[in-house]
Amino acid sequence: MSASFLPRPPIETLAPANDRWTPLYLEHGRLEVDDSSVKWIGADGLVCRLPVATLSALLLGPGTTATHAAIKACADCNTPLCWTGADGMHFYAVGIKPTHDNANARIHAELWGNRNTRVAIARRMFAFRFGEEPARHARSVAELRGMEGLRVRTTYAELGARFGVTWRGRDYDKSNWNLSDDINRALSTANASLYALCAAVITSMGYLTQLGFVHEAGNIPFVCDVADLFKAETSFVAAFETVAAAPPSGEIDERVRAALKRLLEAERVLPRLPKIIQDLLRP
Repeated sequence: MSASFLPRPPIETLAPANDRWTPLYLEHGRLEVDDSSVKWIGADGLVCRLPVATLSALLLGPGTTATHAAIKACADCNTPLCWTGADGMHFYAVGIKPTHDNANARIHAELWGNRNTRVAIARRMFAFRFGEEPARHARSVAELRGMEGLRVRTTYAELGARFGVTWRGRDYDKSNWNLSDDINRALSTANASLYALCAAVITSMGYLTQLGFVHEAGNIPFVCDVADLFKAETSFVAAFETVAAAPPSGEIDERVRAALKRLLEAERVLPRLPKIIQDLLRP
C-alpha cells in the first residue's frame, strides 16, 4: 500500500494525552513512512519504527527532515511535532495539526476575551503554585506577576542554598547560551524542554498557545503559564541538582534533561496535565 493512502485511524482508537509516552527527541536523520508505519532513519544508519499514535509529541532537532506523508501520519494520530534547537535547547515552533473539533479553542478564547474570567484564571494559576491565601490579596494580574517574580527569586535562592550552587541571579543571552554560567545554562535547557512538553499537550488538546492568562508577550504565553505551574518542582530542581554534581561543561545539557525527565515522571506531570488544564479553564 502506498504511504499516501494509509488510512486515518478512528478517533476512538487514539490514546488520550495523559496515556501517551513522554516526547521523543530526534536529530540528524529522516522521518518518513513506508507501507505500514512511520519510521526514523538516523544518519548513523539506525532504522526505528515509531508508534506515533502513543507518543505525546515528536521533538525534531537539527539535521532532521520529514516527508509530507510522515507529517500527515502524525497529524492523523493527533501527535504534535515540535521543532527545537540542539538537544531541545530552543523551542522554535509547533506543528499546528487538525483536531477533531474546535470546542476547546472556543472555550479558551471566550475565557481569555472576558476580563473577569481572565483574572479569575490567573488567580487559579497563582493559587495552584502558592496557595489560595496569597492569590486573594492581589487586585490585578499585574500584582500577581509582581508577587510571582518575588517568590521565584526566593525559590532560586533557596535551591542555591539547598544544593550548594552559587546563585547570582537569572542572566542569559538568547543569542549565545554559552555565555551564561552553568546554572543559568542549565535552567534554560530544563525550561525549554518543559515548554516543549507543555506545548505538545496544549496543542494536542486543541487549546491556544497564543492566549495566556498571566503571560502576554511572545507567541506561546499560555505555554509559559502552564509550564510555570511545575517549574519549581521540576526544571528548577533539575538544573540546580545537575550543576551541584559538577559535570563537565559539555555534559550539562544532556544531564539536566535526564534529571528533568526523572522529576517529570516522579511528579506524574504528563498524566496530570490534561485534567489540570481543563480544571483551570473552567468558566
